[in-house]
Amino acid sequence: MQLPLYGKRILVTAPRNYAARLLPELIGKGALPLLMPTIETYLVADFTALDAALTQINTFDWIAFTSRNGIDGFFQRLEQLGIETSVLKNCRISAVGKDAERLTSFSVKVDLVPQEPSPKGIIAELAKIPNINKQTILVPVPEVVGIAQPNIIPNFLAGLQNLGMTVTPVPTYMTRCLDKTLYDVELNLIRQGKIDVIAFSSTAEISGFLQMITSKADYQQTVIACFGPYTAANAKNLGMNVSIVAKNYSSFAGFAEAIANFMFLRLPT
Repeated sequence: MQLPLYGKRILVTAPRNYAARLLPELIGKGALPLLMPTIETYLVADFTALDAALTQINTFDWIAFTSRNGIDGFFQRLEQLGIETSVLKNCRISAVGKDAERLTSFSVKVDLVPQEPSPKGIIAELAKIPNINKQTILVPVPEVVGIAQPNIIPNFLAGLQNLGMTVTPVPTYMTRCLDKTLYDVELNLIRQGKIDVIAFSSTAEISGFLQMITSKADYQQTVIACFGPYTAANAKNLGMNVSIVAKNYSSFAGFAEAIANFMFLRLPT
């Protein structure tokens, strides 16, 4: 009962592979999390562009991973093609936050992990490198189906081009909205005001969620939490009142901590 989120129902909208890391952090703080992925990710149907990039990987100076899904899709395709990870030895690799740990599990050296755990942070670090404008970079990106393309990746690609780099985005995985009929129970709990917090870890999750509800009134009794300032900014642009923004958004531990701190301060005295 002394845990800061004791008895609080936290709705998690992240895909299962991300939620599997967030849920234990919330449970450890006493929460009663509910899983309601509003989007799902899966491998692209057409590997033509990805395969072309992988077979000429030695022509790239850099590979920039912006998500764990991009990492998993990239290395799964390498394995399917029978290509050893040693082909990456001449490329420099960048990743965000804890995603760097995922790369080390593939025995890949990570050369750049930005202090700010975001695509914008990667750009800031690349900008410090001499002659970066003469270098090439491969960026595994998602194809988005059924929801508006979030601005994070387009802004990242534009930022790399502004550095003068030769940028090659390659679709590596797909993101699509799930059917709201899966979640009759969860959506009714939200409308009834029985969910304390909705935790969004990406803009795509927010877009998927907004397709599942009828109006803002459906969630007006619920606190909105966002995993970092970029997701929060997009949530506000989509009309949401955001109460919680994690300051430490390099890991889900920081997100759970931000939710716990906010909810603890709201306890009656």
